[in-house]
Amino acid sequence: MQSNYESIVPTIREFSGSSISIERYSKILTMVIAGEPLSSILNALVLLIEKEKLGTRASILLLSEDRQRLLTGAAPNLPDDYNSAIHGIEIGHGVGSCGTAAYSGECVIVEDIEHHPFWQAYKALPLQAGLRACWSEPIKDNAGQVLGTFAMYYDTVKSPTRLDLKLIQEAAKLASLAIERSRAFQFQQLAVNIFGHLPVALVTTDDKWSVLEANPALYQTLQLEKLVSFNPFEIFAPSGEIAVRSMLNELSRQQVWQGELATMSGKNQRLDLEVKVTSFSETLGGERRFAWLFNDITERKQANELIRYQADHDALTGLSNRSHLIEKVQQHIDQTNGKQPFGFMLMDLDNFKVINDTFGHECGDKLLVSVAKRLQQQLSPEIHLARFGGDEFALFIPFISDSEALEALAEQWRNALSHSYTLANGQKLYATISIGIARYISDAHNLESLLNCADQAMYIAKSQGRNRYQLFTLRMQQEAERHAKLLSALKLAVINQDFELHFQPIVCIETNQIIRAEALLRWQLDGEYVSPAEFIPIAEANGLIVQIGQWVRLHAMETLIELKNQAIDIGLSLNISTFEMWSDNLQDKLIASFDALGQQLCQGDYPYQGLTLEITESVLMEQHSHLIETLDTLRDKGIKISIDDFGTGYSSLSYLSHFPVDQIKIDKSFVQGADAAKKQQALIKAISSLSQALEVQVVAEGVETEPELAFIRGCGVEAVQGYYFFKPMNKASLFSLLQRQ
Repeated sequence: MQSNYESIVPTIREFSGSSISIERYSKILTMVIAGEPLSSILNALVLLIEKEKLGTRASILLLSEDRQRLLTGAAPNLPDDYNSAIHGIEIGHGVGSCGTAAYSGECVIVEDIEHHPFWQAYKALPLQAGLRACWSEPIKDNAGQVLGTFAMYYDTVKSPTRLDLKLIQEAAKLASLAIERSRAFQFQQLAVNIFGHLPVALVTTDDKWSVLEANPALYQTLQLEKLVSFNPFEIFAPSGEIAVRSMLNELSRQQVWQGELATMSGKNQRLDLEVKVTSFSETLGGERRFAWLFNDITERKQANELIRYQADHDALTGLSNRSHLIEKVQQHIDQTNGKQPFGFMLMDLDNFKVINDTFGHECGDKLLVSVAKRLQQQLSPEIHLARFGGDEFALFIPFISDSEALEALAEQWRNALSHSYTLANGQKLYATISIGIARYISDAHNLESLLNCADQAMYIAKSQGRNRYQLFTLRMQQEAERHAKLLSALKLAVINQDFELHFQPIVCIETNQIIRAEALLRWQLDGEYVSPAEFIPIAEANGLIVQIGQWVRLHAMETLIELKNQAIDIGLSLNISTFEMWSDNLQDKLIASFDALGQQLCQGDYPYQGLTLEITESVLMEQHSHLIETLDTLRDKGIKISIDDFGTGYSSLSYLSHFPVDQIKIDKSFVQGADAAKKQQALIKAISSLSQALEVQVVAEGVETEPELAFIRGCGVEAVQGYYFFKPMNKASLFSLLQRQ
């Protein structure tokens, strides 16, 4: 740091050769160098000037931090009443001598206060104090900014001589020095205090890596008692020499480097650090210095790694999950420009539902873990294994697409898995597996089609007796042709907007009144309705779902307006395809579509509060921060968020505390037959109870019988949807029904 003397030298030199000698002001300069309080220095300066110029009563006023007002700095021989009156006065043109000088930055000489226009509004104060003349010089810093004013008052009408003007100018300069040095001392003390209490580690070194200064946080972070040298090659050795050398090279070019490095603590523990280092030159000697600022992010990195691991891996088996494996396969396709063939297999345990129902889900889970371990033992390192969900596993086999080689591998895995399993509780189970094999590029040219091919092959293996494998072949061509036909027709339907909306009412379980209706997409081909379960995946796989989703939103939102116009107070639910939530860009487009449609239909005043969007659990598995922002944005409009088919995916109730969700819909597979199935009853009660605790509404889907309704009613579920009340119907039928209600 600069010494006090070094910073004062240039200012002292300004006084050399002036009419007032340095010796005469040695007392003031000594006080400044010693860092005495500003009030003491300014008071001494005023007294010195008054002694130098007999008959003078001097005053120093300081400009407030907002640069709008003058505050008393030193005026020992002016009346207290006068000092109190002008303390805090706003500066401006014509506000006395000092207010005008501070405002204009120029010297203001008033020989006759009583008759001068600057004092007309204020002259009673000085005249009462016996003050007749006032000369005011602005006090400025080195940058020319006004710091305050130095004023000389007289009890007679008086004009200054040339020496008087010189004296007031030099006094203002000396006051400027005192004010600037005082502020510098305050800043220095603040900096020292901050340095000592900074919650992140800070150390300065020279170019020989000797430690010049270090704050307590440095020793706490590194768990050291003393540090003499801060050689980055030694300190950051765990990061490797290449990383450290790269950092120093960049530092030499840009003077600032920021990034992450690793070190070892004094207790021999690895620490991950967020580091920012700045290179600068010493003011006097020009020697290079380094300021290192770093923070321990070890726990944060470990937490992030855990979060990433949990996001990419199945919690039960520890294998990659569906999304992670799909990401790997897509990366392989992208990196090889889609020209490198490979194999893909889907495996599904045979009769797993029977095992679950017979031995319980705990036994079923243990079996899945055992199957995963046995599969891993059979794999070579380049083959990627994942649990796709439930009892389904997937294998990505890079660089192998030969049918015979893939069939040989499938036979090897089938044999390895088709043996008895002894679980941890001693229970022995016998399980077999069915395998579907697909090849990229011969069977499919994109990932979605490849998954469909493997899925088709797997279910054919099951239909042929299970415990076998099936290669996707020409025997499945009819289904492929069906797929192609649907795709072609679907593209034309998108152009012609050849779709329909049907509606299935949702009923309040307490009042039996319709409170909402779910909008359901319908499409006819050759006079027959095509199942959404068949054409929606095709639309998603080929990028048509965004346009179809836009059509659904337009007509659903129009229908809601029609309901409001007829004073029918119900809301509408509509499904959002997982594809439309697949990326940040698609999520942004989804929000934009609601904005555009709302503006189109109601000039921006659309009743969004009547809409509920149904998304699937698989969307939540991604756990994007952007997804949370998207859902929050939709909810800010008034739109409610519902989790559809709850319980069929791989999420859990814990996600409901992390995501902005208003409602869940219990899947019909839990509801149907629940009146006689204790496990289903327990699950529904648990879901309902916990959802209520989280203030999330619960809707039960697929209610078809009186016993099912009676059971659901006793679980605290708010609303139901199903054939017991209403089947899906067209819009005219819905409106007729609602008008009767």
